[in-house]
Amino acid sequence: MIIVIDGLNRQRYTRLLDEMFELRARVFGQRLGWDVVIRDGREIDQYDALDPAYVIGVNDENRVVSCVRALQTTGPHMLSDVFSSILDGQPPLRSATLWESTRFCVDTEVLDRGNSRNSVSYATCELMAASLKYAQQSGITDIVTVIDPVMNRVLKRSDCAPYGYVGKTTPMGKVSAMAALLDCSDERIERIRRFAGIEGDLFVDQLRELALSDDGKVETEVAQANNSTTLQPTEKQNMQAMLQEYCRDQVADAATMEELDAAKRLTRNLLDAGLISASRA
Repeated sequence: MIIVIDGLNRQRYTRLLDEMFELRARVFGQRLGWDVVIRDGREIDQYDALDPAYVIGVNDENRVVSCVRALQTTGPHMLSDVFSSILDGQPPLRSATLWESTRFCVDTEVLDRGNSRNSVSYATCELMAASLKYAQQSGITDIVTVIDPVMNRVLKRSDCAPYGYVGKTTPMGKVSAMAALLDCSDERIERIRRFAGIEGDLFVDQLRELALSDDGKVETEVAQANNSTTLQPTEKQNMQAMLQEYCRDQVADAATMEELDAAKRLTRNLLDAGLISASRA
């Protein structure tokens, strides 16, 4: 399943982001040999400071198994700066309805080679379909993506062949890189889904979002109990009261600013989810 992390919610998902940066380090730094900066086992560059959106795939154990970054092209982006040699003298692409998609990768160490939901093929297609759908829902019509020839073949095999290319194929580390153009159309998304046999929702539901957050264990247990049909109204009220007391204790017992911020973040998240009331929080 897929979760989207952006500038609005990224403070809730530091664990997932750390796993994503670690996956990027293994793929782009070690496997592909790209000239990337890796610190503390994480690959993070200057474009990650521009509040991009991350479309992230997680498996049943809530582990990050795929990711891609989406960035506006109206400002700084990799094709205009880092990969400008690909443009071969052409001006950078800039449009309010065009996003740049970079750092697309899947975890081949965790995923298998079959056709199951835990396969490289399925995770790749799910990530492609979800990133296109998210872009479409955000008013984006097209994506330019920097890929290698292997990924280009994957796109073609997945019935998601680019409709065009920009510039030229250029050596980049152990492989070459090119800039491909994809439209964010329903037709393209459905072709990918049909190829991989993807059914149902692409994105995680609200309960799974809670489970994936930094405070997910407490939130999920309470949400499941609060939504249980076996709980009577008084039991739900007792559960809410216990949770609100827990939040107050966490705030009162915080020994550092980091612990206080985490306690306040948990309280806000539970308020947003309707699991506690503002009058008693």
